Amino acid sequence: MTDGTKTRGGALVVGALGVVYGDLGTSPLYSIREAFESPSHRLEVDRLNVLGAVSIIVWTLALIVAVKYVLLVLRADNNGEGGILVLTALVSGRSERTRSGRAQSGRTQSGASSKRPRIGVSGLVFVGLFGTALLFGDGMITPAISVLSAVEGVTLIRPGLKSLVVPISVLILVILFAIQRFGTGRVGRIFGPIMVVWFGVLAVLGVVSVARTPEILSAVNPAHAVRYFVANGRKGFLSMGSLFLVVTGGEALYADMGHFGRRPIRMGWFIVVMPALLATYFGIGALLLREPEAIRSPFFLLAPGPLRLPLILLATAATVIASQALISGVFSLTSQAVQLGYAPRTKIVYTSPTARGQIYVPLINWGLMIACVGLVVAFGSSARLAAAFGLSVTGTMFITTILFAVHARKNLRWNPFVVSILTAVVLFVEGAFLAANAFKFVDGGWFPIVVGVIVVVLFTTWKAGRSLVAAQIAATRTPLADYVSSLVDGRIVRVPGTSVFLYSQRLTTPPSLAALVRTTRTLHDLVYVVGVEVNETPRVDSSQRVVCETVGNGVFRVTLNYGFMEETTVAADLESHLQIQPGSTDYILGRESIIATRHPGMARWREVLYSLMVRNASDVATSFHLPTERVFEVGTRVEI
Repeated sequence: MTDGTKTRGGALVVGALGVVYGDLGTSPLYSIREAFESPSHRLEVDRLNVLGAVSIIVWTLALIVAVKYVLLVLRADNNGEGGILVLTALVSGRSERTRSGRAQSGRTQSGASSKRPRIGVSGLVFVGLFGTALLFGDGMITPAISVLSAVEGVTLIRPGLKSLVVPISVLILVILFAIQRFGTGRVGRIFGPIMVVWFGVLAVLGVVSVARTPEILSAVNPAHAVRYFVANGRKGFLSMGSLFLVVTGGEALYADMGHFGRRPIRMGWFIVVMPALLATYFGIGALLLREPEAIRSPFFLLAPGPLRLPLILLATAATVIASQALISGVFSLTSQAVQLGYAPRTKIVYTSPTARGQIYVPLINWGLMIACVGLVVAFGSSARLAAAFGLSVTGTMFITTILFAVHARKNLRWNPFVVSILTAVVLFVEGAFLAANAFKFVDGGWFPIVVGVIVVVLFTTWKAGRSLVAAQIAATRTPLADYVSSLVDGRIVRVPGTSVFLYSQRLTTPPSLAALVRTTRTLHDLVYVVGVEVNETPRVDSSQRVVCETVGNGVFRVTLNYGFMEETTVAADLESHLQIQPGSTDYILGRESIIATRHPGMARWREVLYSLMVRNASDVATSFHLPTERVFEVGTRVEI
């Protein structure tokens, strides 16, 4: 390995610490406190319960994060991308190996080639979609609870500042979402060093506390966890909903794999994150053995009095960073949903010339910000918001385990016996956490479930609607060469000028072309049927930009190739390579007018919803940088 490669690898590890591990790294702020102090299951802070709680935390981190996610699930990638939606595609057997990226069209007739798998919304695929949708709800809650929990630390120093907790939290969240446009890589370079300091402080605080009360190290014996459940019964079971908060960043870790890669994430976990977290949880347990009353704020009380204010400031910075893992993960999931055909095209900004997965999605960014601010204002405290936290994550994790088991057996060809044993153990643990979190439904757990239901309805409606429209259009599809041959008989008038038809299926006739000829009985002397391809490379050499084929009778078939970091400047590239003048060329876009009917297909309300989604899809002319004064849209009525 060269020095340059080592340097870049080290930078990726630091960046991963700043983006991927923020959520896991800030869980000590509230997880143990909630396990003992939640109104639904208050527990005595005694030796049996402290050792039991810490034992559960240690083994949960080891099994769920270290074994399941870091060692196993990260193996399930598609061209370096991770996340439950990618895993769903792998399980379906139709994972996407070539992407059409941001040039994909939200409308069948216009522009970009859509090389995406046709995944049926049924069985395991539907389960995977629901797990993905739940993660959107988690992406709204994580920034809110993380920032609130840190800012609340100021009340230890100045109780009178309690009224400022919500306004300060809102301000921090607004700033956090405002900087997302600079890209995950840049954000990681800023946040990474801060998180290195954070994990170092966690380790030091934990080790110092353990040195004073080394008895806590006996919690590594799982027998303490068993005694905890036996002694506390129903309360012990319900407390699992709070103890689960220690691993809530696990699913985001997988979703963020495309931003940094598998190896930097693994190195960051085993070298930095896991040792620091174990030291912290052992340290908090040691503190509670010495001072049970410290449960009111066990993390901040780990530090000596004079150091608490600096620790609160550092924790606030760390929780801002913690929010990054879910924000980046939701960006990735949105991009994957567009690529797999479950969401309309939206603006996706690629922020790195070397990492295909580093993206920024403006619409999702501002939507998340509004949701997070609303949650902070509505719930007002991290304790109340904790009730809404966990149910969506446990549901997603449970689904991920099932999907990975299928992938391991079907695609990785692992031994069925080994897969069954590992799956049974993990599902038993996650199932217990899921059941415990289900009791939070009335107290706020309903929120991520409602968000999940809304998102999965949108996903499946868009997918089903596209299939119905495609079937209708396919019924009248004509090969382009055959159609061009039929124009020779003189029944149409050729007029001076050039027309460009943007259409993804370049071997067939664009419906907009057929409709225009049928209606006006005219056609320009020069006709170009143009499709756009976005490649895996950051940039495409100018010599490979345009591929032009002659169809005949003045009609040409053109492919424009772009790298994922490049703007799709269609008009300018046609001018420079084919001498097509944008100012004297008409650009014809097709637009379907969706008519909801009582025909078999979707429920009428879903057809109306799909029609609304089509009308609000990203504008093709803007995406392809076409001169707006030369753009014409030809509508096609499609009944579904």
